[in-house]
Amino acid sequence: MIPEFKSIIDLLQKFPDEQSCINHLEKIRWNDNVVSPFDSESKVYNCAGNKYKCKNTGKYFNVKTQTIFDNTKIPLQKWFLALYVFSSHKKGISSHQLAKDIDVTQKTAWFILHRLRYAFEHPDFQAEFTDHVEVDETYVGGKEPNKHKSKKTGKTQGRNTSSKKPVVGMRERNGNVYAKVVDNVSMGTIQPMIESMVPLGATVYTDEWLAYNKLHEKYIHGRVNHGAKEFVNQMASTNGIENFWSHLKRMIDSNYHWVSKFHLQSYVNEEVLRFNTRHNSTSHRFNYVLGNIAGRLKYSELIAIRNDA
Repeated sequence: MIPEFKSIIDLLQKFPDEQSCINHLEKIRWNDNVVSPFDSESKVYNCAGNKYKCKNTGKYFNVKTQTIFDNTKIPLQKWFLALYVFSSHKKGISSHQLAKDIDVTQKTAWFILHRLRYAFEHPDFQAEFTDHVEVDETYVGGKEPNKHKSKKTGKTQGRNTSSKKPVVGMRERNGNVYAKVVDNVSMGTIQPMIESMVPLGATVYTDEWLAYNKLHEKYIHGRVNHGAKEFVNQMASTNGIENFWSHLKRMIDSNYHWVSKFHLQSYVNEEVLRFNTRHNSTSHRFNYVLGNIAGRLKYSELIAIRNDA
C-alpha cells in the first residue's frame, strides 16, 4: 500500500530509514514486478543487498539504476525530503536553503535540485490540449536597474531579447499549462508550436502580436488588444496564461533571484509541474514525480555550457 502523508513529520515517519525508502521506490517504479533497465524482456534474479541481476545481459542493478538517483551517495531519505519541499513549496526552494534543511553542501543541493528538474522533463508531465487554449509569450531576465554596470544594455523594453529570454506558453482555459523557452517569437517559431500542441479547429485566444496573424486559417481565433488596454473581448482573453507567468516570475524573483539562459527551461519545467499539479495532494504529487524518474543527469553535463550563466 502506498503511504499517504501531509507534512514533513508524516514523511519522516513513513520513511525513517534507507530500506523503507528503497521499498517505496520499488513499489512506485515496479509495483512488485521488477523490470531490468538493460532488457525489459529479461528474467530477473533477486540478489542480496537490494540488488537484482538481468539474466540476458548479466548486469546487476537496483531500483536507482538509470534514474535521477543513479550512483548517488546521498541517502534516499534526504532525496525524499528534497523532493517534498521542492515540489510542495509554491515558490520552490533555493539550493542554499535546501543545503541547510537536509545538511548537505550548497553544491550538492544545487545538483539535487537540477536532477529533480530533469525528472520534470518527462513526457508524462506534458500538458495535452483539446479546445479553448490561451497562448502568450513573456520575457525572463534581470531588471535593468538591478544589473551590474558592466551588464547593463539599456535595451530591456518590449520584445527586446538582448538581455532577456522569450518563453512561449499555452494554457487550456482553466486547465494545465505548457511552456517552452525559445530564441524568438516570430510566426515561424510560434505557429508550429501551436500546431504541434493544439488540435486543428480548436479555439485559440491570443493578443494582437503579429506572429498570430495566420492562426485563423487553421483555428477559431479570438484576440484581445493589449496595446489598447483591452484585456477581455467577449470570450477572448489571455488572463489564464498570464496568471501562470505571474507564478513563474514570483518563483524566480523571490527564491532564485536570477537564472541563466542555459538553465531557464529547467526552471520553467519546475513551475509548470507545480502549477499543473496544484489540485493534487502532497503525497500524490510526490509519488507522481517518483513514478517518472527514469534518466540520469551527470554533473559534467549540467555544467557543460555556462557561457551565458
